[in-house]
Amino acid sequence: MSVMVPRPTSVMKRTTVMLPSDLRRRAHAAARKRKVSLGTLVRESLDAALPAWETAREDDPLLSDGTVYQGPAPRDVAREHDHYLYDDES
Repeated sequence: MSVMVPRPTSVMKRTTVMLPSDLRRRAHAAARKRKVSLGTLVRESLDAALPAWETAREDDPLLSDGTVYQGPAPRDVAREHDHYLYDDES
């Protein structure tokens, strides 16, 4: 059983989630069986299912390939992407 410990700087935000009756019943049963609250069960399940933002960025092939991308992106990269991709800078 994994136990999620909130980061000291993380702030909890109240969220409402609509669940089908059967899923809600199963979630409550699973929480009771593990002796945790429904909120803890939901947080741990989401934490296990979703990669951390830092991990997701590290796994991005574009950002992890130094040949394709190095350094900070220019502020106008969205507007001027053709210039950055195709203009000859020699």
